[in-house]
Amino acid sequence: MKIWYEKGAWISKKARRFVDQTTPESVKFIAVIRHAALGDMVITRPFLIELRRFFPNARITLSLVSNYVYGAPEDLVDAIHIVSRKGGSISQRIKEYKALGEQDIIFDLAATTRSFWITLFNKAKLKVGFPYHMAQQWMYYDIAILRSDMQPEAEVMLHTLNILGCATHYPLIYDLPGKSMPRERPFLLYFTGASVASKCWAEDNFLQLIDKAATALPQFDHIILCGHRPEESVEHLVDKLKHHANVIGTQKMSLDECTGLIKAAALVVTNDNGVRNVAIAAETATVGIFFATVPFRYWPREGNNAAVFNADGSIPSVTQVLDAVLAMVGNPKVVRVPSKLW
Repeated sequence: MKIWYEKGAWISKKARRFVDQTTPESVKFIAVIRHAALGDMVITRPFLIELRRFFPNARITLSLVSNYVYGAPEDLVDAIHIVSRKGGSISQRIKEYKALGEQDIIFDLAATTRSFWITLFNKAKLKVGFPYHMAQQWMYYDIAILRSDMQPEAEVMLHTLNILGCATHYPLIYDLPGKSMPRERPFLLYFTGASVASKCWAEDNFLQLIDKAATALPQFDHIILCGHRPEESVEHLVDKLKHHANVIGTQKMSLDECTGLIKAAALVVTNDNGVRNVAIAAETATVGIFFATVPFRYWPREGNNAAVFNADGSIPSVTQVLDAVLAMVGNPKVVRVPSKLW
C-alpha cells in the first residue's frame, strides 16, 4: 500500500513503515469503532462496504456501545463488540474495552472519550481516526484526518480509506437491506420527531405544511410516520387534518417495516434525524429541515436531497419547506426554489 496525501493529515513513522510493508490482501483483522445512534449507523454503510472491498481477506469487527445497537449494520461485518454505556467498576470497563482484541488496523469512527480509551487499550499495527482536534491526532492515532462539519460525514469516513489508496465509489453505495412496501397510491412521508426537542420543527408548522401539501398534491397520499416515543404519536395530527381524505397516520412500526415504507415513498420530509438518513441510504428523495444543527454534515449532494435552512439560523417558514417539497416532486406550478434554501 501507499499513503496518498500531500497536506491535511497526521501520519506517524509507524504508519509509514506498516503501509510500506503491507498489501490490502495481507490484512487479516480490522476493527471499526462506531458509537452512534441509528442515523449515524446508516451512513457508516458506505465505509464498511468499501472497507470489505479493499481488504478482502480481513475479519471485520464492529465496536458498538450498548445504548446504540439499534440499526447497526451487522450484515456488513463478521463480529460485534459491545461496551456498556455506563456503570461498572473501572476494571470492568477496561476489561470490556480490551475485549476488542489485537487487530491489524483499528478505525475509530467515533472520536469520543470512550472510543479513545478503546483505541488506547487495544494493540493494532495501525490506528486510524478522524478527530476534531489536532492534539488528538498524535495522542491516539497513527493516521488521522481532521473532520469537518462542512462536509457530509459519510464522505469524511471514506477519506480514511482514500489515504491508503482505496478508490471509493461515488455516488456512495449504501446497499440498505429490506424490501420496499409500495401502496396503491404514491405517497409522501412525514416524520415530526428527532433525537432531541431542539432539532424539531414546531408541530404546528408540520400541520400547516401537510395541510397545504395535501391540497396542492391531491394525487399523493400524505402519511405521517408514528415514532416510538409518546411525543411522536400521530393520532392527534391526523385528527386535525381529517378534512383531507389523503392524510393518513401509521401505527408504531419495526425498523424493517419503517425501512420498507421509506423505500416506497416518493419523498420523505422531516427534521435532522435518523429517519432522514435511512431515506438517504434507501435512495429516497428527502427534504430536511435544519435550524439547530449544521446541515452540511448530513447533506449529501448526490441524489434528490434538499436541505431547507436560513443563513442566519432562523427557523424555516412553512412556505419555504412547502416550496422545496413541491419542487422535489416536480410540481409544474413551481418555477424555481429560492437559492437560499439549498
